Amino acid sequence: MIHPIPPGTRDVLPEEMAELRRLQSSLLGVFERFGFQEVRTPTIEYAEVLERGGGSGVEDAYRFFDDRGELLALRTDMTIPIARLVATRFGELEPPYRLSYLANAYRAVTPKRAELREFGQAGIELIGAAGADGTAEVVEVLGRTLDAVGLREARVGLGEADLWSCLLTDFGGDQALLAETTGLLARHDIVGIEAALAASELDRDRCESLLGMIQLRGGPQVIDQARGLGGSRFGECLDRLESTYHAIAARGGAERVRIDLGLMRELGYYSGTTIEVYDPSVGEIIGGGGRYDGLMRRFGADHAAAGFTLYLEPIHKAQIEQGLSGAGPPDA
Repeated sequence: MIHPIPPGTRDVLPEEMAELRRLQSSLLGVFERFGFQEVRTPTIEYAEVLERGGGSGVEDAYRFFDDRGELLALRTDMTIPIARLVATRFGELEPPYRLSYLANAYRAVTPKRAELREFGQAGIELIGAAGADGTAEVVEVLGRTLDAVGLREARVGLGEADLWSCLLTDFGGDQALLAETTGLLARHDIVGIEAALAASELDRDRCESLLGMIQLRGGPQVIDQARGLGGSRFGECLDRLESTYHAIAARGGAERVRIDLGLMRELGYYSGTTIEVYDPSVGEIIGGGGRYDGLMRRFGADHAAAGFTLYLEPIHKAQIEQGLSGAGPPDA
């Protein structure tokens, strides 16, 4: 007799479970070596906590009422719960806080698109370390983690969240156009952005400059190519991105990094440097992160912060494609 499970969920059999455990052990081992201590938060949060954190992921949360009529939600990621935890429990301690996690998260998905409702995440949060140096530490740990699980060809996209809004505003775009195109950019929908710009009141040259900017990818020379497109705020964004790249290079991590001026994370709490992780053996993003300096203030703790999360299922798939079978390399 067949007993189905909900779409977007999966059973894991013993052989795969053993591979996943080895993968998880490799990830947590790197986090620990860099001084990131593991924490755990409840799978269930008050819905108000997720809403305070903001971002599009909150809209996809599974919500339900408890026996007292309180509105609860399954966590959609780990960054917001850890922000709550730090603001609530770490008041007596001096930052920076180096925290790590290994947990499942949950989101409503579009039927028939093979998306997971329940998915594994592992990552770090560096809270209380500002600017380029803090981001560079996060990227260094990310690079060492990818090495430890055998994904030596994986690349890290590095962007700046405010580039698009600054340039579009400089060119006269209104808030409605900004909101529409920001969502499209987060979904990597260049065709949609082109259509939205064409339907706007912006002149053709400015539309072409906007489209050209978000397709600039490569080494630090792409920053120079974007100089002069916008005003002073746009230039300041480029300066921050350049400083971050140099800080990463000083730690020996620039080889993996590809600057991407069109990089935009879908989660709305990111502000400043943004990160996405790709591996050539799979056709999907295997991780992401960045700076979220304003998020902690929403919970009453004024700390700069940055972090990353890696998605366990795509990483395991990448390992399988490369014949690694869930184990790190011998020298990990």
